[in-house]
Amino acid sequence: MSIPSRHIGIWQMSIAMALSGTIGWLVTLTGLPPLVVVWFRCLLGGGVLGLLLMLQGRLWAPVLSLRQGMWLVIGGVALLGNWLALFSAYHYSPISLVTVVYHTQPFFLLGLAALWQGESISPKRLPWLLLAFCGVGLIAGPSLAGGQVPLGIGLALLAAVLYAVATFATRQLLGVSPIRIATFQLGLGAVLLFPLVNLVGATTQHVQWSAVGTLGLIHTGLMYVLLYSAFQRLAAIQIATLSFLYPLVALLVDLFVFHIHVGSNELVGGSLILLAILANQRNQPNAPVVKPMSYAKEVERTG
Repeated sequence: MSIPSRHIGIWQMSIAMALSGTIGWLVTLTGLPPLVVVWFRCLLGGGVLGLLLMLQGRLWAPVLSLRQGMWLVIGGVALLGNWLALFSAYHYSPISLVTVVYHTQPFFLLGLAALWQGESISPKRLPWLLLAFCGVGLIAGPSLAGGQVPLGIGLALLAAVLYAVATFATRQLLGVSPIRIATFQLGLGAVLLFPLVNLVGATTQHVQWSAVGTLGLIHTGLMYVLLYSAFQRLAAIQIATLSFLYPLVALLVDLFVFHIHVGSNELVGGSLILLAILANQRNQPNAPVVKPMSYAKEVERTG
């Protein structure tokens, strides 16, 4: 008996989100600076996706236009900055809190679309937008009250803004295969970062090469394949709901691996953010099952 496509998609999305929740753990395990970690992720992850496209015969065709190439580069640079900010944030704040704050990215995308393209923000979304940033305020509040800048939370917000820019740029590439976009952007990242990476200095440190390889091959290459396959099988609300496994797994990593216990302010703030994101996504029109969603909606829910 064949397994229904929707059930396969649920398992694919669940595995991808569980992997996403352990990215912060792997980044800290590598023992490498964020710049070097991002470069390895681009190199290895891009290699896996590039190999997949080569086997499918879809690496080079069709040729992108100049305009598409411009947006591809803008999105790639923003994605690089997003990873650098996010991976740096893990060194200053608990992974679970960074992950939750990072999930404010859809709201930044709404603002960017309103400023750049004149898209109006529905009044129904405004309360959820305010609720999300009240949650951020609760998380950052104790540090601000003590006269300290919560650097990890600030970097997580910067990563969310940059991811919104990457999403906005990718919205201009509808009709281009999502995996092809990711492959080219990862390849671009590997080329752009190579002159800046001090591999000799970095690799003289104690490096967990198993963590580096896992992050690049499994948590980038395999994870993207699972995500894009799931996107073609699930409706928007299913994707939005299953994406909450990401911060949940990150919280479990903080509790059981790093033995970090999140305070009441952080728990309430994080809950408000997740509630706001779920409510906001429920207002999105559902995509038909077994029909690829637009990449704009796909990328809003991944990290």
